[in-house]
Amino acid sequence: MDLRLADINDLPKLKEMYGKIIDDMNRNDISIWDEIYPCTFFSDDIENNRLYLLVEEHDNIVAAFALCESHTGERYVKWENTHGKALYFDRFGVNVDYARRGIGSAVLKHAIALTKQKDAKYLRLFVVDINKPAINVYIKNGFKKVDGIYEERIDDDLILREYGFEIEILR
Repeated sequence: MDLRLADINDLPKLKEMYGKIIDDMNRNDISIWDEIYPCTFFSDDIENNRLYLLVEEHDNIVAAFALCESHTGERYVKWENTHGKALYFDRFGVNVDYARRGIGSAVLKHAIALTKQKDAKYLRLFVVDINKPAINVYIKNGFKKVDGIYEERIDDDLILREYGFEIEILR
């Protein structure tokens, strides 16, 4: 499997993959994504060279994630150290056809390596409190939960409670 930046030609496959992820999440009562998020952000992520794909032969997308320089929730939690450069791991999805094969851990290793290459000291992320499978993958891979909760208001009926996690990138 190879890691590469996404390009605009990947959008149809990405949207199809995330549609299946969303359906799977809804079946498992993790209703946090929809037809708007995360897919509406992909074009901007591609344009800004921050959307990465893990692909295998024939360019089948196994997983995708964005590596961003900021996050709207970053000031709502207490990071271990606010002085070092941080990157934010966002919009992470694993193709449902590859579930439970260690892909999440493999992708996190790639993201950590990219964070190091970009001279950042921390890799951070936010995860919705009900997304237990994702939380478990982050903890298994050495991420530490920080104090505080970011409440993201989607509309009057939906507020997502998100935990912040981080890992220090060792030089």
